[in-house]
Amino acid sequence: MKDMTLEQIAKACGGQLVLTAKALRAGVGERTEVKSVVLDSRKAEDGSLFVATIGERVDGHSFIGSVFEKGSVCVVTQKRPEQVAVESQVPISQWGAYILVEDSFQALRDIAAYYRGRLSIPIVGVTGSVGKTSTKEFIASVLSQRYRVLKTEGNFNNEVGLPLTLLRIREEHEAAVVEMGISDFGEMSRLSQIARPNLCVITNIGQCHLENLKSRDGILKAKTEIFEYMDPEGEVCLNGDDDKLRTVKEVHGKKVHFFGLGENPKEEVYASDIVGKGFLGSTALLHLREEGGGESAFPIAVPLPGAHMVANAAAAACVGRLLGVSEEQISAGIRAVEAVAGRSHVLLLPNYNLIDDCYNANPVSMRSAIDLLDTVESCKVAILGDMFELGEDSERLHRETGEYAAKAGLDKLICIGDAARSLYQGAKQAGYAGKLFYFRTKEEFQEALLAHRELFLPKGSTVLVKASHGMGFSDLVDFLKQ
Repeated sequence: MKDMTLEQIAKACGGQLVLTAKALRAGVGERTEVKSVVLDSRKAEDGSLFVATIGERVDGHSFIGSVFEKGSVCVVTQKRPEQVAVESQVPISQWGAYILVEDSFQALRDIAAYYRGRLSIPIVGVTGSVGKTSTKEFIASVLSQRYRVLKTEGNFNNEVGLPLTLLRIREEHEAAVVEMGISDFGEMSRLSQIARPNLCVITNIGQCHLENLKSRDGILKAKTEIFEYMDPEGEVCLNGDDDKLRTVKEVHGKKVHFFGLGENPKEEVYASDIVGKGFLGSTALLHLREEGGGESAFPIAVPLPGAHMVANAAAAACVGRLLGVSEEQISAGIRAVEAVAGRSHVLLLPNYNLIDDCYNANPVSMRSAIDLLDTVESCKVAILGDMFELGEDSERLHRETGEYAAKAGLDKLICIGDAARSLYQGAKQAGYAGKLFYFRTKEEFQEALLAHRELFLPKGSTVLVKASHGMGFSDLVDFLKQ
């Protein structure tokens, strides 16, 4: 990090900088620069700034003594040393420099917003109901063919993760791709105010977080809050195949750029002639329309399976073209993208193939995953769990997902979870012809699987595992890998 002194950081978050005797002896002063910002005490290092926050299970203030031992030059705290000494038995003598604030989480956001204001590189903000992470990976891979790129890691896409991602940007980076996820109104506005993206990408408007956002129109309203604080001279890329996003014509007086699979004639970047290669992904012809009416096209190889991944690749091409990436570089970047664990990640195991798509789920992504499974030639087994945050429509949407699965030609459908009972019932009522099972918990299923493996997972099968993140199906994936 460059030019981030303790004095500037304190001013940015409205905090009071206190230089203790220990800090002064160590040569720490107002003009001391921090090298990194961390929330996890285990990542504290020489020159770092530790932000002590109060979580649901852990109070970061209890680790203040240890982060100074690891070399942190300062901590951001909403508790005074005297209070921490009583609550967490951290001696006052262990404290180095600290910045006292009212709310450590708000301080983190303010520090990140200040740091973002000092950056001159283009920042691409990616949001949408489905495919944010995969699209982020495609965009980062394409831009990496020309620029040194920083991207969101893991699930760092909320009001804690986004600031930490921005604070990882260093002098050597030439572009950044940040994922922005929300579940309620106002959140995207706050994220946009921190990130101030130069280029915004929205993948689609599906049925997720309905508990708060109520409808697809509500989701559209919440997602498009990303435009509020974006660069007024920036660009917007939207999925032209999405009926809701097609209604967005201009942002800040500039026309938007559409990408997709050719369903909308206004798409500037679109894919055609898609040929599925199973787990090897797809090939397609990518078209780039010019303003004057001309058009160029070139073949691409998309290494991740599913037609929806081709649409994600088109989004990356749309961004790449706006940032000066050549056709050859776009093609190479698409070809080089790698799967992320929990998101259509194919694992070729000794006894069966496993599609790990358990990071998250909503009705749209469930259907895409079922479609992907339906393309394979082997025995098709779907292990589907609850979809969260669907509000009052949860029972209906689970039932309709079960009906969709029943028509897909799957050999075995295993439903797990309280809400997934409706999925099971929907499949049963739709006349599902395969073998249908229901378990209340994944532990019950695992116990049954150990006793009757061939019944549930015949050798040579292809197995899809998908549910919302809160179901903890990553544990089930680990179990199946064994």
